[in-house]
Amino acid sequence: MTEQPYVLRAAADGVVTLTLNRPQARNALSLPMLQALGRELADAGADPGCRVVVIAGAGPAFCAGHDLKEMRAEGFACGYSEQLFAECAKVMLAIVNLPKPVIARVGGIATAAGCQLVASCDLAVAAGDARFATPGVNIGLFCSTPMVALSRNVGRKAAMQMLLTGELIGAEAALRIGLVSEVVDSARLVERTAELAASIAAKSSATLAIGKAAFYRQAEMSLADAYAYTAEVMVTNLASADAREGIEAFIDKRPPVWR
Repeated sequence: MTEQPYVLRAAADGVVTLTLNRPQARNALSLPMLQALGRELADAGADPGCRVVVIAGAGPAFCAGHDLKEMRAEGFACGYSEQLFAECAKVMLAIVNLPKPVIARVGGIATAAGCQLVASCDLAVAAGDARFATPGVNIGLFCSTPMVALSRNVGRKAAMQMLLTGELIGAEAALRIGLVSEVVDSARLVERTAELAASIAAKSSATLAIGKAAFYRQAEMSLADAYAYTAEVMVTNLASADAREGIEAFIDKRPPVWR
C-alpha cells in the first residue's frame, strides 16, 4: 500500500487547508511531518491563488507535540535533536512570516509543540471540547521552544502556570488568556473556520500581507518606534492600487475590485 502523505492539502476559493495526517499518532510532529508541513507552507506562500491558510489535524486530535517514540528510536542523539528543533523553529517562523493569514482549526488536544503550533498561527478557532497544555515538565523535558510562541500570545503568569504545571486547560480558558481567538461548538468547528477564512480571503491579499508583516514587526519595537514604523507602512499602503480602489469603492458605495 502507498504510504499516506504526512500533510494533506485541499484548496477552494482562495483558502488552502493543510491537514496534519498522522491520526494514529495524534498528529505528532515527527521530523518528516515538520519537513512536509514546511514544504506545504512554502508552496502556499508562493501560490497567488492562496489568500488564507488553515491548519487542521486529522482524527480526534489537533497535534500532540513532538513524536516521543521517534526521539527514543533515534537514541536521543544530539544531532537528531538539533535538526528536529531547528526544523520546528523553521516551521513556526514560516507561519509568522507567511504573507497570508494562517488559522488553526483546533479539535481535540493541542499539547507541547502542538500548542506551540496553535500559538504561532495568526488566529485559532477551537472546538468547545479542545484542550491545551505544555506538559513537558511532567516528563523532564521543559517546553522551552513552545514557550517562545506561548509567551508572545498570553500573559506571563498564564504562560508560566501552563509551563510549570503541565496541566490541561479547556477551550474557554484558552480563549480567556488569548491562546485562541474563538471557541465554537465542535459540530460547527469546520463550518465556522471556513466562514472566517472566507471573510478574510475576500480582502485584498496585498493589504493583508502588508498588515500581517507590520503587526509582527511593530510588536517587537518600542512604542515610539512602532508609531514611526507603522506611519511609514500606512504611507506605502496608501500608495497601492488596492488602497485607492478600496477608498474609492467605499465613497462610491460599491464593492471593491481587488487587483
